[in-house]
Amino acid sequence: MVNQDKKDNRGGKREGAGRPKGTSKLYAFRADKEVSAFIDEQENKTEFIRDCIFKELQVRQSFDADDRLSKWGEMIPANRIKSQTIPFFDVKIVAGFPIPLNNDELAQDIDLIKMICPNPDASYLIRVQGNSMIEANVHDGDILVVDKSNRNPSEKQIAVCELNGEYTVKYVIQKENSSWLVPANPNFPEIEITDGDSFSVWGVVTYILHKPN
Repeated sequence: MVNQDKKDNRGGKREGAGRPKGTSKLYAFRADKEVSAFIDEQENKTEFIRDCIFKELQVRQSFDADDRLSKWGEMIPANRIKSQTIPFFDVKIVAGFPIPLNNDELAQDIDLIKMICPNPDASYLIRVQGNSMIEANVHDGDILVVDKSNRNPSEKQIAVCELNGEYTVKYVIQKENSSWLVPANPNFPEIEITDGDSFSVWGVVTYILHKPN
């Protein structure tokens, strides 16, 4: 005769049995030929893909934290711009007699982004609004390359600064034991930074991009 109590204890899910539940998920995706070849070159593909995703998350978190800056002007992380090589002629051009530049042997390919962004992981491209720095050759609509890793500009460096929740492009100059935001346009006032102000340097301008007049 079968013991009914023992029979009832058989089968079903036992408490504590099986693999513990976690928060991780398994994903699969398709990649085109160029992307798949690049992934295959990596020694640890899982770690490489995870690192790429973490970097993207950091970029987005930076965008969220600097949302007010993005409203001040269009902002693009330099490391999200596709590299582009162009011919570069390493010769001196003077305003005198013409120098022939039609010899491809004189040219070398350079990565334009790496040239203007020596620190691409910390650099951003920002479009300027306004003319407060026009005498520093910064015009409305220009694109600034800003290195966010540099928070200590010299008095000759153009800085992107936050003052009381607003962003501006100015020189940061020390005068009479005070810090001042100084424009490069006499039509704009100098601004003294007081103890009651919330002030920080967001980054330093490394390049100014604009079309010739």
